[in-house]
Parts: sequence; structure tokens; C-alpha cells
Amino acid sequence: MYQALYRTRRPEVFSEVLGQKHIIKILKHQIETDTVSHAYLFCGTRGTGKTTVARLLAKAVNCSSKGERPCGRCPSCEAIARGSFMDVIEIDAASNNGVDNIRELRESVKYPPQAGRKKVYIVDEVHMLSSGAFNALLKTLEEPPKNVIFILCTTEPQKLPQTILSRCMRLDFKRVPQDVLAADMRQIAEERGVNITEGAIRLLAANADGSVRDGLSILDQVLASGDSEIDRDTVLDYLGTVGTEFFTELTELVSQRSTGEALALLDKALSDGKDAKQLMKDWNAHYRNLMITKFMRDPEDLLNMSEDNIKKVREQSSHISFEEIDEAIRRISKTINDARWSTQPRILMELDIVALSGAKGRYMQVEKPAVQPETVTREAPRAAAEVQTPAPEPVKAAEPEPVKAAEAEPEPVKTPETEPAKATEVHREDVPQTPATPIESEPETSQKEEAKITELSKLWEEVMDEGETTGGSFNLIRSWTRLKSLRQNTYTVSVATEFAAKYVREKLDTIDKIISSVLKRSVRGSVVVEDPEDIVEESAPSQDYAKEIRDAIGIDIKLED
Repeated sequence: MYQALYRTRRPEVFSEVLGQKHIIKILKHQIETDTVSHAYLFCGTRGTGKTTVARLLAKAVNCSSKGERPCGRCPSCEAIARGSFMDVIEIDAASNNGVDNIRELRESVKYPPQAGRKKVYIVDEVHMLSSGAFNALLKTLEEPPKNVIFILCTTEPQKLPQTILSRCMRLDFKRVPQDVLAADMRQIAEERGVNITEGAIRLLAANADGSVRDGLSILDQVLASGDSEIDRDTVLDYLGTVGTEFFTELTELVSQRSTGEALALLDKALSDGKDAKQLMKDWNAHYRNLMITKFMRDPEDLLNMSEDNIKKVREQSSHISFEEIDEAIRRISKTINDARWSTQPRILMELDIVALSGAKGRYMQVEKPAVQPETVTREAPRAAAEVQTPAPEPVKAAEPEPVKAAEAEPEPVKTPETEPAKATEVHREDVPQTPATPIESEPETSQKEEAKITELSKLWEEVMDEGETTGGSFNLIRSWTRLKSLRQNTYTVSVATEFAAKYVREKLDTIDKIISSVLKRSVRGSVVVEDPEDIVEESAPSQDYAKEIRDAIGIDIKLED
């Protein structure tokens, strides 16, 4: 019967263990000096060799060889490898986690070894023991019989009580480096007569995530195809994921706010049989690569990629802001965790694409004005003002009547009854003397423009001050830009040079968030290049623009005279 690679490639001596030199050094020295501890705690992530090293230690203390131990060839070593050695007892704590199971263990501890020098108890997944079982084990673990060794293995040492931890020698197993895994896989492929490319080997090692068992399982799956030639694309097909080009294109579409095209690209990948959960993990890794290349000049040591792919990632990271990368990593990481319990991980990934591309915000911008009455309320006074502006025209036809009355009648006596009449006459006399021309409206229009500019400037200063608290260089933006206009859901920033415009566009997402927070509504901005001295307001005319901005911002700003 065929055995999986992770079973046939299990180390038989210490020198075959991958990536745990610090632990092997300690154990070999203790064996040579006969200072082996009575209790060990092996902890680390899955597939790093905890149970394997526990068996090697059991071999070493019972090995009959006079040379280096374990030898892997003596009867004791071979019996332990087969699982038929009476004095090595393996216990699965996940299924034997009760007090009764530990009581049986305590009873068996009393008996001396039957076939070897030491009786070794290997308790796997020890964190699964109940509280009562831990308490029953304490005394035996602290003072076991002379020829008994306990080896506790766990992936979650934080779940063990301190009373157990303090009674064991703790050895932490590290994730195996990718280079070590790649070298071992390359050797296995050569032994099988399979020609596998370097790119495929490195991809397999990267997906192993530091676990020897996971790496061998993936390699076993690839070798099972019977292909004599295996390249990177073949491995991608078996893994259910795609290459760097897919994630580069997907990230570019999201950055350009092309939500529909990004969803279509994802649909094509899933239609080809790719796994949504694997795509999420790899997309998150791509954003991590963007972050690394943004801050490191030579990221080759940290990125498992070819030079051509690193060049593409560096080029993309140059025009994607760190704020966008940070938001993507945090959001996708949360989705990966949520997808573990979801039966529809595809929907979660599609929601990430919609959120990261800003489609949700754009949808709200389109719908929000339709349901807000403020727009109608603000437009009504402007319409009324425009109709009433030429009001003096009809009064002009009545000019002769008040003039004749003034020439014929003497000055009336000032009484309560006649005072209102006189006031009306004086007002009617003043109207024709002042022509209804822009002469009077010019100071009012100028004052409105000043109010607009002042209010926009104060809002922009508030945004710049808030931006400085985010850690960005907003003082540079402050000196180059002005807030040109502000509408219900959009605003325009005016800059003096194209170079300044490029810098402002990189910070535009952050500015959007700050202004949206100040105005208590979602807004998105755009950048125009023009001379700041020639700014022309694009906002719709208003009788009291300062009041409109104050209402929108929610703060009371007093205009300077």
C-alpha cells in the first residue's frame, strides 16, 4: 500500500531533521552527557517535527549502539520506528482527555521498562486535556519514577496551566525556512526522476508556510500527476490559485476604481476552478509585497519572487499609497478569518473588491442628494432673490406721482398717523434716484465672493491641520494648494504645478476621509492644475454662502471684516 511522502520521509536520526538545529543541539548534548530531563514540552506550529523529534529522543535513550544515538539500525530503533516497542507509549490527548485516562497512565508508570532502558510517554495535543486531568497528572509529572520520561507535544502552549509549564523543559519549534524546504523538495523530485523548475519549487515551499508536512503533502499531490516535467503554471493549477500577474491586474483595477472589471476578473478565475480562500490569502500576500517594496531598496531576501516580478511589484507600489495598502491588508486579513466559517467565501471576497475600490462610497454619493431636502431648501431662496432683483422697475412708472405731491403739498405735521406715510414717500422718492444697475450689486457680489473664499480657506486649513495628525506631509500640500470649490458630494482642489498635482493625488484618499468626517457626509475630490491667483468659484450662486458652508460643516465660523 502506498504511503504518503510525509510518512516515508520521516527522519530516523537527528541529522535528518529539517530546520530545528537549536533543539537538536540541546538534545544531543543531553544524551551524550546522560543529563536527559524527566519531562519535556515540545511546542510549535503544525508540521515542524514535534512528534518526530519526540520519537527520535525515545530512540536515543533506548538505542543499543555505542556510537551516535539514535543509530536507526539497532533492534530498538527499528521497533520504535514500526511502533511496536513496548516501552514507548503514544497517547492522543484529544481523544483521551479525561481524569480516568490519566489515572490509567499513573498506574502504568509504576511498572519498570520491559524491553529498553527508559519508558517514554509521548502525549500529543496535550492542551486538550481537561482541568481535572491536568491536576491528576501534576504529581506524576513532577516526580516520575527513575526510568520514565514524559514528552508533551502541543500547538497551543498558552492553554496549558502554569503548574504544568513549570515542571517541563520547554523547547519551541520554529517554522522551517523556505530555502530548506525547497532544497528537500528538489532532492525528492530528483529521486523520483521528475524535472521540476526552480519557480515551481519555490512556489511549493512558499505555500508550505514553514510546515514540512504541508510542503510534502503539496509535493505529493503534484507528483501524483505522473508528469515528468513540472513548471510553475502546473503547480498553480494544482494549488487552485493563480500567478502574480492576476493579483497585479486585480490590484490595479481596484486602485483605479474599476469595480465592474475587477469583479469580472475574479469571476473568470473562479470559473477556471480556483479556490476563493486561496485567492484571498495570495491577494493579501501581494499587498504585503507592495508594502515591502515601497520601503526596501533590495527586497529580494524577503520576497519569494523572481527579479522580473519584483520589478513589476515595485512599479505598482510606486503609485499606490500606503494608506490604500494598509486598508487592504487589514480588510482582507479580517475576511480570511471570517471565510473560515463561511460557506460562501466568494461573496466575502467580492465585497472586499467593492469596498476597496470605493464603489460603496460612490453609490452613496449618487443616492444621497436624491433624498436630502437641503438641496431644494437652499435653491429656493436663490430663485426668489433672482426674481426680486429687478423689483424697482415697476416702481419707476409711479415717479411723477410722488414728485408732484412733494411740490404741491407743504411738509406734513409729524404725528403718529402721518409718520408712516412720510416714510413711505421718502422710500419711493429714493428708488428712482438710484438706478437699478450693477453699481449697488457689485459690493454685495464682492462680499459674497470674499465670504466663499474665506469659508473655503478656513475649511481647508482645518483639513490640513487634521492631516498632519495622520503622519503625512500635509504642510507641503498646504503651501501648494487651495480649496477651489465645494458642492454636496464633491470638491475641487487647485494646484499650481503638475508635480504638485501628482503629490496631492497620492493623498487624495486621505483628504476625502478627513473632509467627509468634518462635513458628516461622503465627499470625493478632484485636482485641477491652474494658477492659484486666478481661482474662479465654480459653486452655484448663493445669497449667504457663508451660512451654507457653516451649516454643512456644522461649526460656527466668524468671517473677518
